[in-house]
Amino acid sequence: MKISIVTPSLNQGRYLREALESVRVQGSSLVEHLVLDGVSTDETVSLLQSLNGREEWKHLSWLSQRDGGQSEALNRGFGEARGDIVGWLNSDDRYCGGCFDRVVKAFAENPDVDVLYGDFTVMNEGGVTLRVRREIDFSRFILLYHRVSYIPTPATFFRRRVFDDGNRLQPNLHYAMDYEFFLRLADAGYKIRHIPYVLADFRMHPESKSCSRELVQAREKREIMRSLSSIGRRVGSPLLRHAAFMGLQWTASVMRYSEKMLRGYYFRGTVQEGGAGRGVPPTA
Repeated sequence: MKISIVTPSLNQGRYLREALESVRVQGSSLVEHLVLDGVSTDETVSLLQSLNGREEWKHLSWLSQRDGGQSEALNRGFGEARGDIVGWLNSDDRYCGGCFDRVVKAFAENPDVDVLYGDFTVMNEGGVTLRVRREIDFSRFILLYHRVSYIPTPATFFRRRVFDDGNRLQPNLHYAMDYEFFLRLADAGYKIRHIPYVLADFRMHPESKSCSRELVQAREKREIMRSLSSIGRRVGSPLLRHAAFMGLQWTASVMRYSEKMLRGYYFRGTVQEGGAGRGVPPTA
């Protein structure tokens, strides 16, 4: 299976080299890496230009032009991707060693699955692993109502047919577009499955959306949740509707934490897959 990786980019040049290398070192010749840059003003373009024409970077292609944001850049990349499997890697994240081998094997063993997601680590801006996030099996209910969008984009891979069917991110969403996309795919009948391997490293740093626009991201996610929930259509009273949402969110949290507890995720402190790190504390 050929793998296409799509990377949206804007002024993350200090981290981009790690993202690019994490794709290159996977060791597969059946890989293409598409970088869609939104006209960065830092070292991003000069870095990409320095890789042009080099044999070890022949799998890499890139374009720097103005776009309407991350969702629009990703949609362009998804449309251009030619792999049987498509991954979404932001320019400040990176893959763990052996990630592609595990993903190809999992898709081959599960021909009915359309989307696979794995576990991941959280690292700081210097690339030091802080904690491990081991996730649960897919549940639309938990995804919809829990405060955490537990499907991590850098550890998520799609079959090409998902995009051949015309599915794309909503371009008007800029913070919770992945959350809305996964829910829409689930509602359309696509099969989503978790595999219990650490596949990627997610970077937390001051310039990331997750850190710098946390409240905006939470508000966008909340608006999506309310628009997709049947509660908004069934409960007329704003007070009762708010109470219902609070109860559903609490239930989703209990379900997620209970499953993670039963699986012993809170007692594992070592990353054994992908060589991401050792001795780091687990997290929720």
